[in-house]
Amino acid sequence: MTSAPVLLMGGSGSIGRRTADALRTAHRELPLLIGGRDLGKARAAADEIGNAEGVCLDPEAADLGLGDQPVRAVAVFYSDERLASLRYAHARNIPHLGISSGVFEIAPEVAVYMHRPEASAVVLGYEWLVGATTVATLECAKAFSRIDTIVINALVDEEDGGGPAVAEDFERLNKMLPSALSRRDAAWIWRSPDEARTSFQAIDGTLIEASGFSSIDVAGLAAETGAKNVEFNIATAVSSSRRRGEPKSTEIILELAGEGQDGQNLQSRHAVFHPGGAAALTALGTSMIIERLAGLDGPSTPPGMYFPYQVLDHSAYLARLREQGGSLVAL
Repeated sequence: MTSAPVLLMGGSGSIGRRTADALRTAHRELPLLIGGRDLGKARAAADEIGNAEGVCLDPEAADLGLGDQPVRAVAVFYSDERLASLRYAHARNIPHLGISSGVFEIAPEVAVYMHRPEASAVVLGYEWLVGATTVATLECAKAFSRIDTIVINALVDEEDGGGPAVAEDFERLNKMLPSALSRRDAAWIWRSPDEARTSFQAIDGTLIEASGFSSIDVAGLAAETGAKNVEFNIATAVSSSRRRGEPKSTEIILELAGEGQDGQNLQSRHAVFHPGGAAALTALGTSMIIERLAGLDGPSTPPGMYFPYQVLDHSAYLARLREQGGSLVAL
């Protein structure tokens, strides 16, 4: 299995291709399978990536049309309504990462996992930009002895489309669930569209109109920190870097409140910034999770169901973020 390739389903798309490039940079000898519905497109991407093969996938086949091809790990970069990728991976005890399901769509995936929890690692990679919010929030949380409130505000630049698969995900999620899952006074609630209207300050201080969004980040962070109030908001507007006359970027504002290590009330405000935009930051998280699942940077992740922040090495993630020109900064 050490020479088996990693299967990237949708690997020729915007985020899939960036993830493949990141894996190729870090692991030049790692073979990749670039899977998709368009064989020509998949092969063209594979040729450009190198040490990769383009394959046409059949989501209705139990083997995805791959036959006896050995596979080391599976990552899927589009909404897989049939759970074809998870069923394929779970039946073969192969670790799996999906990044497109909404917080209200995970029950079928959990059910597959629960029937054979010993099979392999399954990562629910549906956090905003696959670990960017949670890893950074938990780093900021080290200053607190108790966290009462977490507010995450994500700003997507108007020029940062992210590709057709990303657009389809947003359209589906907004249509299916306009209310926003949140935690308030330790109770789980759904903020209605009217109630979820809000605003926040971008990195440069500009006030941005936003709306609530149902991201699985709120569930993971509430469980990890015990915070009684957790919400996620999102906005599409001009990023702070573009207002300065620079290229587009992506930014996430993290606001925490609670009790500091000295027992006094504490509030903090930080920002995650990446100059490459949302797709580049997503590729950072997905590529590093694949490394952990496939055992490319140490022992492979044992069987279990995980959030991204439970798989990622936080120090390594933040170091690689800085290497790419990004940062976690106090505001």
